[in-house]
Amino acid sequence: MSGLRSVLVVGGAGYIGSHMVKALLEAGYEATVFDNLSAGHRDAILGGHFVQGDLADLGTLEALFAAGSFDAVMNFAGSIQVGESVRKPGLYYRNNVANTLNLLEAMVRHDVRHLVFSSTAAIFGEPAYLPIDEAHPAQPLNPYGRGKLMVEQMLADFDRAHGLKSACLRYFNAAGADPAGRIGERHEPETHLIPIALEVALGKRRELSVYGDDYDTPDGTCIRDYIHVDDLCQAHLRALESLRNTGRSLAVNLGNGQGFSVRQVVDAVREVTGHAVPLRIEPRRPGDPARLIADSRAARQQLGWVPRYPDLGDIVGHAWQFASIQARSRAENRSKTGSSA
Repeated sequence: MSGLRSVLVVGGAGYIGSHMVKALLEAGYEATVFDNLSAGHRDAILGGHFVQGDLADLGTLEALFAAGSFDAVMNFAGSIQVGESVRKPGLYYRNNVANTLNLLEAMVRHDVRHLVFSSTAAIFGEPAYLPIDEAHPAQPLNPYGRGKLMVEQMLADFDRAHGLKSACLRYFNAAGADPAGRIGERHEPETHLIPIALEVALGKRRELSVYGDDYDTPDGTCIRDYIHVDDLCQAHLRALESLRNTGRSLAVNLGNGQGFSVRQVVDAVREVTGHAVPLRIEPRRPGDPARLIADSRAARQQLGWVPRYPDLGDIVGHAWQFASIQARSRAENRSKTGSSA
């Protein structure tokens, strides 16, 4: 394989970042993970070199680039909870914007000119039309989305000023897990629908809260575009090669192009797990659109990317396999602890 071989994965101990490290290693890249482990997990890193540190620590960041010889950077670091961003905007602008600026300036100083950036569909805000393509107006509704949009704008400026080429990949709803069950979603607290529904199936929660069942959708619940985390990572690999081959920055939306309602997700969880998932209907949450669906034709055309796991059953099935392995491991650990007490 020619081209960009040594990749720095910032936030590589997190959910998507750890899957990205796996994909890079499988594709023959060298991977260095930089993570402060505030939300990530050391045991989720399946290989490569690990450096613990924070983008806010300029000394550690400078030492990282001075010691390494990176061809490209992938940035997954940052805070991700929309509701928290409304309550704590300073935290989000510091973690997601200011810290990314630190990273960009270090890249320029050390002549690293390729970045794949983890962006989000939240930059678009309330959809004006569906599916959402790259020409859709960017009108984010919260500090999380605004911060990601600010970084996209910074990247355009760094391209013009310094020739730093970037790929901004706007995720819709990342879901699923490593098909081999080695790594998966472990947020604390968990806020995403599929892992929460699986916790109900495992008996860790009594019921699943559904926020609104009176939307203008076939079953009254919100519809979202779920994309398998492994498919996301394959898009990142193709974006990295695109930067090398074309020398041009790009920004594309990543989704399956189809939507599934909350009730459809719950039905899939029930079918895959064989367990009940009791529901509690709650009032709508402010700012929740009825439908969010991606138009990913640009990613398919520009990157030659095609999702391998578009089926909701595969997405839920892989997530369930990982959740089941984790549950068994916790039970075994409790048993060993109890027997030795």
